[in-house]
Amino acid sequence: MKYFHEQIEAKWQKYWAENQTFAAQNNSEKPKYYVLDMFPYPSGAGLHVGHPLGYIASDIVARYKRHKGFNVLHPQGYDSFGLPAEQYAIQTGQHPEKTTKENIARYREQLDKIGFSFDWSREVRTSNPDYYKWTQWIFIQLFESYYCKQADKAFPISELVKVFEAEGNANVDLVCDDGVELFTAAEWNAFSSEKQQEILLQYRLTYLAETEVNWCPALGTVLANDEIVNGVSERGGHPVIRKKMTQWSMRISAYAERLLQGLETIDWSESIKESQRNWIGKSVGASVTFQVSSSKFQVEVFTTRPDTIFGVTFMTLAPEHELVSQITTPEQKAAVEAYVEATAKRSERERMADVKTISGVFTGAYAEHPFTNEPIPIWIGDYVLAGYGTGAVMAVPCGDERDYAFANFFKGKEGMPEIKNIFNQDISEAAFAEKSGFELVNSDFLNGLDYKSGTKKAIEELEKIKGGKAKVNYRLRDAVFSRQRYWGEPFPVYYVNGMPQMIDAKHLPIILPEVEKYLPTEDGQPPLGNATHWAWDVEKLRVTSCELIDNKTVFPLELNTMPGWAGSSWYWMRYMDAHNENEFASQDALNYWENVDLYIGGSEHATGHLLYSRFWNKFLKDRGFITPEEPFKKLINQGMILGMSAFVYRFYTIPMMGKKATGNFEDVVSRSFTSNIFVSKKLADQFENETYDTDLWSKIMKILNQQIELANSNLKEKESKFTQFTNFKTIPYHVDVNLVNSSDEISLNQLQNWMPEFNNAIFIDENGIETDKIIVGREVEKMSKSKYNVVNPDDICNQYGADTLRLYEMFLGPLEQAKPWNTAGITGVSGFLKKLWRLYFDDNGLIVTNDEPTAEMYKSLHKTIKKVTEDIENFSFNTSVSQFMICVNELAQLKCNHRKILEPLAILVSPYAPHIAEELWSQLGHKGSVSTVAFPVFEEKYLVESEKEYPVSFNGKMRFTIKLPLDLTAAQIEEIVMTDERTQTQLQGRTPNKVIIVPGKIINLVG
Repeated sequence: MKYFHEQIEAKWQKYWAENQTFAAQNNSEKPKYYVLDMFPYPSGAGLHVGHPLGYIASDIVARYKRHKGFNVLHPQGYDSFGLPAEQYAIQTGQHPEKTTKENIARYREQLDKIGFSFDWSREVRTSNPDYYKWTQWIFIQLFESYYCKQADKAFPISELVKVFEAEGNANVDLVCDDGVELFTAAEWNAFSSEKQQEILLQYRLTYLAETEVNWCPALGTVLANDEIVNGVSERGGHPVIRKKMTQWSMRISAYAERLLQGLETIDWSESIKESQRNWIGKSVGASVTFQVSSSKFQVEVFTTRPDTIFGVTFMTLAPEHELVSQITTPEQKAAVEAYVEATAKRSERERMADVKTISGVFTGAYAEHPFTNEPIPIWIGDYVLAGYGTGAVMAVPCGDERDYAFANFFKGKEGMPEIKNIFNQDISEAAFAEKSGFELVNSDFLNGLDYKSGTKKAIEELEKIKGGKAKVNYRLRDAVFSRQRYWGEPFPVYYVNGMPQMIDAKHLPIILPEVEKYLPTEDGQPPLGNATHWAWDVEKLRVTSCELIDNKTVFPLELNTMPGWAGSSWYWMRYMDAHNENEFASQDALNYWENVDLYIGGSEHATGHLLYSRFWNKFLKDRGFITPEEPFKKLINQGMILGMSAFVYRFYTIPMMGKKATGNFEDVVSRSFTSNIFVSKKLADQFENETYDTDLWSKIMKILNQQIELANSNLKEKESKFTQFTNFKTIPYHVDVNLVNSSDEISLNQLQNWMPEFNNAIFIDENGIETDKIIVGREVEKMSKSKYNVVNPDDICNQYGADTLRLYEMFLGPLEQAKPWNTAGITGVSGFLKKLWRLYFDDNGLIVTNDEPTAEMYKSLHKTIKKVTEDIENFSFNTSVSQFMICVNELAQLKCNHRKILEPLAILVSPYAPHIAEELWSQLGHKGSVSTVAFPVFEEKYLVESEKEYPVSFNGKMRFTIKLPLDLTAAQIEEIVMTDERTQTQLQGRTPNKVIIVPGKIINLVG
């Protein structure tokens, strides 16, 4: 009976689906275990073999926990709103909903084929109205909430209104906008409704404000920081600029300290925790106010070094700081405006990362030192960011390297004084940035003090003159929550006299309307501006035609949509009760599942999704909707599976036209002449290292001259002819790895069929001979469709089986490490499964017996039980696969076909290779699925050694081994050894002078 993976896997996948084998129960006496994979986005490209890595690991744990008696929730769904689907819609004219559904169908087909134990009855899609209804509801709850600093939690805004009505806002300690005006109860009660709404917007946890955003003109939308890579959009590589726009924002900054402290309570990798700590960026120091000379304006700065207050040499504002335009002198206006415009074209990340470039402009304005009143020049520089701290820094060059470089770069220029040194240390070559090993000098009342005492004294004196105060600052900024896109959650918001109004929750969802075009409107409004049916009727309580807007009973709806992270910031809770129409999840379900026990996903979400989801979780806890403070107890970041890329090498030279060089290499590439010569990897290396010989060069020149003649024949008469070539180069071109054979060869015919670009190509091997097949170069890179190094899991499943794919991905290496994919290595795993199968079957069928196993068989099994149990508990899946292979080899050598060994072995294998395990369990005579059968328990007694194989040495040289019971005494061992024929042969009638025996260790005969 042979092992046919196709029939077995199809059979059991059908069985699981029909019987809902992996459906979790919300009411169970079993302990719960919630294992979750990070929300996948269903792209049109489908899955490659790198994608399932984390899913396989989580599935092993989920299946293991079921075996261990847990009620396991292991759901799956789709983060199906987002920019890629919208961009595809713009390009093709297809509705994003259509392409998203097609992509999801493709993903589902692939996921099913790999045999995951997902509870598909709980599937969610963020783009479905029955899901985003609750995303809209959460948005409303945030809008209707404020944050109390004293209680350190959020409360309903209605409670704040009562406070304002009774006592005004003078005594409240709340998170709010800067510069909120004080008012009494009488004043509040006298304010118009519109004025009250404006004030409440300054306190709400989600609010409208003019904000500096990352604007991508090509995509027509705002981008989050984590959607920008190297200063351009992650999607499409388009330029991103900074501009001010009125946007919805969320006060994640209110939760900064709780987000920081919560990291100490969860089992996450230290690297992810550190990423979040850095992003939150807690700093302890002082807020200092500088009066701008001859004006009403003040500049507030935050500094972690108030002890250096007397070292302030100049000030630097962010170019986008609101005071820049107001304090700049007429003489400096042109230079400042030009600099501000140039800075707007650089993303914040680019500015933060660029520590080498020094640039700035003097505003012409001065501030007054809070203690000495001496003038301090005010500059602008792009190394200061408006959203970090106050957007202004007091520059102390003697104690800060960046300030030191800035001061020296502009040394001698107008507005740049000599650096003041306030340390008893030399700063002639560099700033002194240490916090110890110095005394303050030239610092008035701080002279002689160190960092700690100087900081305390400086804050005390600043508070006395009301020039500053102690302050804790966070780098974390409020999250911009608007996107100028179509394919996203609509806001449940309409506008009355420009003020946002929430649509009552009972009328949700507000469904995304149809639009003719997915691009922004001609007057620059977001794509929803193209909708004809997008207004709110407050009498009929429904969405209606835009033509009916009269701003009396029919009002305009919000045109922006929510960002991609909206739906993914709470999805794990919806899985708990996925089809509840009345609540985002019932209290019973929320109380039972609580939070995620194990979360597996990529580390690229460290400061995006993981931070936002923790924020929403804490907010929902504050408002009493859930009980856990943190959403994910344990987090594992799986490493990346890398692709083995393949390259052919195109031959280039720098041509000469007549007697004049045409320019640099890049110029030549863009001209009419392009070589169609592609060379092997070895030949490319020879040109790279300039190790080619004369004969080889002659052969290539012959072919090259033919191309020169062809190129010249295509030139216009007035153009110079190509006459010479110098500076030889080869440029690597990615080619499809699936076209490369096991000898790293690719044929010309295959390339031409694959891509028309190669129709006129010429292949040259390392000997300079034209050929139809060359050796490619190989390199390990990120697996990507653009690099043509993607391996489709469907192909692996079809050829080798899903169980082989699952085992092989685990076998590649530790889960959290990056590792290269090599399809050639998969045959060993495939062979292992066939060997496992042969323990149970021969050509005639099942060969399992009820005979009592030997001690060696029990030993092999229980070694494996111990190892696999420990490995799954420690997420060391690769070593489990190795142990399975060792065990099967040992059992095959022992000719084991014993039920007491093979039944538990089938259960052991089940989490890793579930299809073959189900079939083995069924063939062994059991009904139902193996998935909930109790996991085998390790018993120590089977690993206790009863015998020892002793090396027997003569004068220190081992001559043979002998296996003896471990309970023998030294005398008994000596008696057995001395009567052994091999001993007598070695002694040849002699009597040893001494017999050294250490029971359980050595036997040595001397003399």
